[in-house]
Amino acid sequence: MSTSSAQVRAAKRSYRLGRRADRQQETRRKIVEAAVELHSSLGPARTTVAQIAERAGVQRHTYYAHFPEERELFLACSGLALERDPLPDVGDWTSLPAGRERLGHGLEAIYFWYERNAEQSACVLRDAEYHPLTREMVELRMKPFFVSAAEILGEGLSKRALALLAVALDFACWRSLSQSLGPRDSARLMSEAIVRLD
Repeated sequence: MSTSSAQVRAAKRSYRLGRRADRQQETRRKIVEAAVELHSSLGPARTTVAQIAERAGVQRHTYYAHFPEERELFLACSGLALERDPLPDVGDWTSLPAGRERLGHGLEAIYFWYERNAEQSACVLRDAEYHPLTREMVELRMKPFFVSAAEILGEGLSKRALALLAVALDFACWRSLSQSLGPRDSARLMSEAIVRLD
């Protein structure tokens, strides 16, 4: 069975289009990775398009071809960051009894995540205080997790204990504790303090 010249041309064209799509995808990935690196060191609000383009090794017009809107880039960056190191699975915590054991386990998981993502979290949370788009990404990507974490870890706790739990879940609390304690000891300290208030 012979292959027609039209079929051969169609196959070559399909191959070229596939290669072009692969190159575009690779360029997009480089831009997003460059932005994540800069957002994690300078902060999203302080990162410029020129810096991202330079780090990605592309021209500004190429950056804008992939990300005409800044929000698209922020969605891609926050998605990649959490794909690389997802937030803990709060559903796993419900298998433990409410109280000290669950609190300790949940806080430990969060504190280890904070430790792994300390520089990035510090930059992003700082910028979220005054930069609307960063705040939107934090509310979109992180707020649902912390609402669920507070609900699951706070099951059966008094108002006073819930107030301390809110402090314990905060990045600034972990950062202060991390000056002298590791994630496990920090989680144990806070869970014991919370249970004592109950």
